[in-house]
This record gives sequence, C-alpha cells and structure tokens, in this order.
Amino acid sequence: MKRLIVTSLLLVSPFFVFAQKKEYKPVVIAFYNLENLYDTVDNSLTSDEEFLPNGVRNYNTAIYFDKLGKLATVISQIGTEINADGPAILGVAEVENDTVMHDLVKQELIKKRNYQVVHYDSKDLRGVDVGLLYNPKYFTLITSDKLFVQLPGGSKDSYFTRDILWVKGKLDGEVVHIYVNHWPSRVGGEKRSAPARNAAAAVCKHHIDSIAKIEPDAKIIVMGDLNDDPVNESVTKVIGARPQIDEVSRGGFYNPWTDLYKKGYGTIAYQDAWGLFDQILVSYPWLNKNQDGLFFYQNHIFKRDYMTENKGRYKGYPMRTWDGNSYRGGYCDHFPTYLVMLKEVKPEKKGF
Repeated sequence: MKRLIVTSLLLVSPFFVFAQKKEYKPVVIAFYNLENLYDTVDNSLTSDEEFLPNGVRNYNTAIYFDKLGKLATVISQIGTEINADGPAILGVAEVENDTVMHDLVKQELIKKRNYQVVHYDSKDLRGVDVGLLYNPKYFTLITSDKLFVQLPGGSKDSYFTRDILWVKGKLDGEVVHIYVNHWPSRVGGEKRSAPARNAAAAVCKHHIDSIAKIEPDAKIIVMGDLNDDPVNESVTKVIGARPQIDEVSRGGFYNPWTDLYKKGYGTIAYQDAWGLFDQILVSYPWLNKNQDGLFFYQNHIFKRDYMTENKGRYKGYPMRTWDGNSYRGGYCDHFPTYLVMLKEVKPEKKGF
C-alpha cells in the first residue's frame, strides 16, 4: 500500500514549512552495486573463470544463492520507512547477465514486488554489466538502449568497459529518462584512468543533450557507480552537476551528494578513506517543488549494522562478499544510495 506523507510531520526540513496541510505520495529511486554477481556457468566470451566451481574462489551454487539472499535482504529494506514498496526503480551494477537479475528478483523477500528487468550484455572483459529493475506498479517501460563507451588510448589496460544503460519510461505517469552507469575503475591509478571516466561521462552527457533537443524540460536521472567522487571532473565539469540547488539552471543537474561527501560520508571505503562513488543526479525539472508531478525531496545512503564489518581493522566498512578469494559471506562492498521523490496528492473535488 502506498504511504502518504503528511508534511506537518516533516517540519524538520524548511523545505516543507510552506505547506503544513498538504499530503504527498513518495516514490523511491535507488542504485546498488551488487559486487560481482555472477552465476556458476562458464561464459566463453568473458573472463569469469574465478567465479566457477573449479575456479580459485571455489564458487558454487550454495554461495551464489546465499549471496542472492543477502542482496535481496538489503533491497527489501531500502526506503521502506518512506514507502513500504521500497524502490520503484533500482539501478544495479556488476551483474554478469540477465539470468542473475531474474534469479535475484525471484528471491522470497522481494518477489511480490514483481520487479521487471532491463539488461544488455556489454564487451566488458570481466563480463559485468549494469541493469535496471523496476516495479510495474510505478513504472512503465517505453524504450531502452545501451550506449557504447570508447576508451581513450592509454587510460586503461583493457579495450572495453561497461556500456551505459538508457531507459525511458513513465514513472507514476510522467515520462522520465534514466541512465545507469558503471564508469571505468581507478585500477592503474586515479590520474591515469581519469580520462576513461571522463569519456564515459561524455557519452552519457552527449545522449542527454540529444534528448534535451527534443524534450528541453525532460526529467532525467543519472545514477551509478561512477568510480569518482562528487567533486571530480567527470561529475562537476563533464556532466556539469552542481552541489547547490540554487546553482542549477535549466538544462543542468543537481548533485545532492557533495555535502555528504565533504562531511566524510561515503558508500565505499579504501585505505581508511571513504569514497562516495554511488551517486544519483537529478536534472533541473525535478527541483521545482510547486508542480503537479514528482519532485526531489531527500537523498540517503542505506547503511545498516548487519551490512558493516563489526570488528578488526575494517570495522565500519561495508561487509564485502569476498575477502581475497575466500567467501566472507558479507553483503556487498558498496552501500546503496536512494532518493525520495514526492508528488502532491490533490484533494478530490466534490460535486454538488
């Protein structure tokens, strides 16, 4: 059942001071890097040998379904304090194929949501892609496509990276465009690999600009594991996302994660430092709170005690699936992120 938010209960935010008696319907949009979600079947086109029963990790069906169950546990709880249905839209990264996505949505904790899958195979050497899960109760698919990213020479050892997924559909009746990204990693060094992430960001931005020529006020979401923080060039200059709402103009993007990052919060930890790679950016039309459609309200990092290391050197880090080649039995090496969008519920007009 959809949960209505009465704004008189939310006056901790000055955002709602103007409208104490209005009611809003919330919609949750999330992103989650699933950390090497492979099946146990050999794919001759990719380098998945380590995730096979005879590989160095001794991967098997029991581990695979244990991981699926743990991921479903997290997904089943994201945003449910706002909307009991959880994410209406969930972008994912590090999935081997559509098989693992279909196995995930069949897990007991989330199967009643009837999540539908959007996925394309890419040429990534490791065989991992991005994908989208959507709840048909909230979202209707119109079309989708994959966007190829050409890596600049010398930026990465590999020739290929993950494609970007573009999905167009109707979210609670409104046309929206969603871009799911997993930009090239920092392997080989942050400075050396930065042009690769800038290239991926440029592919995304070029497609956004093509949409804007047709729909200048399109509602757009850019989400993903960007392998860059909110302050890096790929985000601030190539995409052009701004850290403050009043700095965003028509055609621009707002990045709600910059302040959190500067305060020391993150979604992934490395060498005792937090990175906030898992971001969700929103285009200008989401920022107008005085509209009939959905508008941006809040952003959150989803973090629970059971998802974190509870002792030792890595206490407080995300409890990852793997410790080297040994199965750690954790949830994921990333924390998911999500946005809350609100839509005013108009009172029904009574006839005479």
